[in-house]
Amino acid sequence: MLPHNLTMCFTGTGMLWVGCFGFNGGSALAADGNAAMAILVTQISGATAATAWMAIEWFKRKPSVLGIATGAVAGLAAVTPASGFVGPFGGFAIGLAAGVICYYAVTTVKQRLGYDDSLDVFGVHGVGGLLGTLLAAVFAAPLFGGKGLPDPASYSISGQFMTQLMACAAVATYTAAASWGLLKLVGAAVGLRVDAESETRGLDLSLHEESGYNS
Repeated sequence: MLPHNLTMCFTGTGMLWVGCFGFNGGSALAADGNAAMAILVTQISGATAATAWMAIEWFKRKPSVLGIATGAVAGLAAVTPASGFVGPFGGFAIGLAAGVICYYAVTTVKQRLGYDDSLDVFGVHGVGGLLGTLLAAVFAAPLFGGKGLPDPASYSISGQFMTQLMACAAVATYTAAASWGLLKLVGAAVGLRVDAESETRGLDLSLHEESGYNS
């Protein structure tokens, strides 16, 4: 399905990008060097992921504005859990990984598994967020320019990685159970999706009649 409005899509991406500066940098709760570094690595990761996604598209067929926007969001999602702990190299590495891995999650894994994700929320935010959470353990190390908190001298990549992995497993378990319950509730109340004809015509027409005409 072709994108509906690329201008609005790209505008929204820019707004989200600036918003990431706000909540990544703002998490420092001060206008200091920590906030500035969080904003810097956010910028680096988003730009790197957008470029990586575009490069893959260019190699395979043609680069697209939608691909650049999607790659940028993947990079921003991935760097968010790491933004207060990594340096510029970490931001670059996380963005590069997000651009490549999220691309294949969206274009290959989704098709093979056949799950329904029209906006690629799982492939971009889910995979990107998981990737960034795990890679934070690696690039937070002083060796890669990270802060190595709480003690740079005794920072252990493997130890922190296991901590991040357990946190990811706990969050995944909780969200899977909560989502299943909510889906069952919504399905019983109003149904989870419209009929095939309405879906093909689009919800603006079939449910809301917001196109300016009826057909």
